[in-house]
Amino acid sequence: MIARFGGEANLRKKPPVHLWNPPFCGEIDMRIARNGDWYYMGTPIGRPAMVRLFSSILRREPDESYVLVTPAEKCRIRVDDAPFTAVELTVVGDGAGEGEERLIAFRTNVDDIVPLDAEHPLHVSVNPATGEPSPYILVRDRLEALIGRSVYYELVNMAEETELGGRRVFAVRSAGRWFPLGDVPWGDAA
Repeated sequence: MIARFGGEANLRKKPPVHLWNPPFCGEIDMRIARNGDWYYMGTPIGRPAMVRLFSSILRREPDESYVLVTPAEKCRIRVDDAPFTAVELTVVGDGAGEGEERLIAFRTNVDDIVPLDAEHPLHVSVNPATGEPSPYILVRDRLEALIGRSVYYELVNMAEETELGGRRVFAVRSAGRWFPLGDVPWGDAA
């Protein structure tokens, strides 16, 4: 199914970082900015292949910190928000035909293809001070991608009003499930 989205990048096997338990070697001056850009010692890492390599050995620890892991060492890095950014959205099917199901998938800034499904759910956090939504999709192993603003607007354009868990919400349907984007304002509820 991922191949339908041009997901050749996902066909490359990721290193089994969840199995590695090397000694902790401290922090390194590496940071992932909120927009998905990677920095080393304050300088942007300009080689996409290098960023993809580092992203393949990234792991989120039980204490919510992020580390780069190899069989020999583990080093903590800083992540401003989420380690990935969803930069593009693709839709296959519209769900209108008999047996046809809509599937939404995202491409991340490191060229991973992530389907919106039960294993890769979407959630939206709202900043209580500003009311600004921050939508995320689970990429793998507790690592999320912040969905870029223009991509989020594409999702909003596909949203439908429905009821989930006793709440009226705007949601998108993908892989046979509803994924809420936000509550329907009280004045607009039917």
